[in-house]
Amino acid sequence: MSDAGFMQLALMQAREAATVGEVPVGAVVVHQGQVIATGGNAPIDGHDPTAHAEIVALRAAAQALGNYRLDECELFVTLEPCAMCSGAMLHARLKRVVFGATDPKTGAAGSVVNLFANTQLNHQTQLRGGVMADECGALLQDFFRQRRAEQRKETKANHPLRDDALRTPDQAFAGLPGYPWPPNYLSDLPALAGLRMHYLDEGSDQGLTYLCLHGNPAWSYLYRKMIPGLLQAGHRVVAPDLIGFGKSDKPKKDSFHSFGVHRQMLLELVERLDLQNIVLVVQDWGGLLGLTLPMAAPQRYKGLLVMNTLLATGDVPLSAGFLAWREMCAKNPEFDVARLFARGNPQMSAEECAAYQAPFPDKGHRAALRAFPSLVPEFEDSEGAAISRQAREFWRERWAGQTLMAVGAKDPVLGPPVMRELQAIIRGCGEPLVLAQAGHFVQEHGEEIAQQAVRFFRP
Repeated sequence: MSDAGFMQLALMQAREAATVGEVPVGAVVVHQGQVIATGGNAPIDGHDPTAHAEIVALRAAAQALGNYRLDECELFVTLEPCAMCSGAMLHARLKRVVFGATDPKTGAAGSVVNLFANTQLNHQTQLRGGVMADECGALLQDFFRQRRAEQRKETKANHPLRDDALRTPDQAFAGLPGYPWPPNYLSDLPALAGLRMHYLDEGSDQGLTYLCLHGNPAWSYLYRKMIPGLLQAGHRVVAPDLIGFGKSDKPKKDSFHSFGVHRQMLLELVERLDLQNIVLVVQDWGGLLGLTLPMAAPQRYKGLLVMNTLLATGDVPLSAGFLAWREMCAKNPEFDVARLFARGNPQMSAEECAAYQAPFPDKGHRAALRAFPSLVPEFEDSEGAAISRQAREFWRERWAGQTLMAVGAKDPVLGPPVMRELQAIIRGCGEPLVLAQAGHFVQEHGEEIAQQAVRFFRP
């Protein structure tokens, strides 16, 4: 039988594991062309952290042969083995290991480390990867997609509304163009104190995780043109709505909002979802807050995609464009959000512009829009300035990931001059991708940016 034929048998084991709620990984052990043992993932059912499919199959093979040495055996597994399983394979002295999909998070056969390439070990096992990788990866993707859908169903109705907050009715978001994704909600993070936060969570966690943070007065709708390209490339996209925006709850009082509380909510969201291999995607307030996150857990972040934003450190004057924007907001607190987007993005349809207005049906829902312009740290003792200065040093001295910068050239607030200053701060940041036709809301040209990101960032 060919390698593909044995991998089909491993896939059968993986599907059986999925039927009992285990992550679908399967393995078979072959001795002189004959299958002598099989195994499916079983750590949940067995309360056993070592019960990976490969370990289950190795144990059965050793019993079948009456020997813990499996010198003439080959192991076929649907997912790249982790360090534990790779070590067991080497100790068993397997002749060959063949795997299907790669595992960029814990793979020990080339993705994270390659234990099989270590010539100092006293045994070398032949290695082949990528056999039926698409089929193996699709099984995992479908499993996690279904699990997230079940979690959404379980938690959707379990979020009572606080007395001091408002919630935009669901019908306001019905039929929005280009935004088909189902909602996810959290309300039990400590910083939320019962407020309901909305976030999108789509795609496979076998690739990179693009954490997409919006600014003011936008919401996760801003990323609708980038998300499809990132998903098609096999990545995961998480796009939260800050409290006060989008489908998240909206405190009635302007005074609720502060730099610190919004930053803490994002930190807790990253921890709760246990996001790994993150490409941080930021623009506007998404950058003011988001650029302070990686230094709290740098091991989680692999890349930065930064667009029209800044670090407001209090020791550098804010741009004239921003000061003009802040003055406009103060004089016109009920400004028309749809008109704002239409003016800067003539290519957008009226329906798309109206979608940005959807979360804010009346004055009561607009507290965040009124509060955020004055929250940008202006002086050294402004809230958020000190943590932003710490972040500046992190990006200068400690950042070790990849950085892609995209700039909307027509932005009068945070355009090319501001972004050049930020480029000089970020260690290893190359020449920016300048979109001549784009303004402040660069993501409205997101298809091109997503294509560039897929080519630039690698798992």
